Amino acid sequence: MVKSEMERQAQMRKEVGNACFRKDKLGAAIDSYTEAIALQPNVAVYWTNRALCFRKRKEWTRVEEDCKRALQLDRNSHKARYMLGLALLEKEDYVGAISELGKACDILRSIYPHNEKADEIWRVLAKAKFLEWELTSSEHQWRLQNLKEMCENAIREYNFLHEESGDSAPNHLAEQLQLLNEVFEKASEADVPTDVPDYLCCKITFDIFTDPVLTPSGITYERSALLEHLRTVGDFDPITRKPLKESQLIPNLAIKGAVQAYLKEHGWAYNMG
Repeated sequence: MVKSEMERQAQMRKEVGNACFRKDKLGAAIDSYTEAIALQPNVAVYWTNRALCFRKRKEWTRVEEDCKRALQLDRNSHKARYMLGLALLEKEDYVGAISELGKACDILRSIYPHNEKADEIWRVLAKAKFLEWELTSSEHQWRLQNLKEMCENAIREYNFLHEESGDSAPNHLAEQLQLLNEVFEKASEADVPTDVPDYLCCKITFDIFTDPVLTPSGITYERSALLEHLRTVGDFDPITRKPLKESQLIPNLAIKGAVQAYLKEHGWAYNMG
């Protein structure tokens, strides 16, 4: 079979696979994409289409395999990186998932700066980062607790061996233990969820910003929430009620940088959106 004929046959198998997928006939779709791959193994989209079928069947090992093969052919496939990130997340490989989801988000936003799919990927990325924080935070708290107990035992032993006369010894011990407790409370502050500062949250959604934009009135909103307001409510600023068009919105890079810095120090905040 000549190359052009093989390409045509492979494309036909892909189209059959797409039709089966739309009808939720996943087994038939997988068979068709597999035939397309056999004819044209160097076409990344055939691998990502089959991976999508495996994703719907929650066959995450197969998703991972197909996405990795697709990325060997096209490193800028945001679909392959997204599904690979999902597969790694299922394996609790948070570092790998965060890497792939982050790349998928960056690639998609470089093509479509204000794409809803990129927002969806970011939400999954935020989930992965929160789960990573939750794991590392638990380990950190366990180490801190062990160290605190060791320090308390050392202080008690020292005071026992060097016991002072009168009532000052118990008070001295209590002061030392209180100071130790304050030190360890300070060390664990970053792991304790609190309220996210208001200036880092959208005034429409009350969630922490992901894509903040500034209006001519000087108010910052989450882009997707503000665009939804402009589409469904009217062309005006939600707070000041002044006329407003999408073309007037400016990315608030200062707030975006502040959010990134805050999330780096407070991983629990990824779960606040």
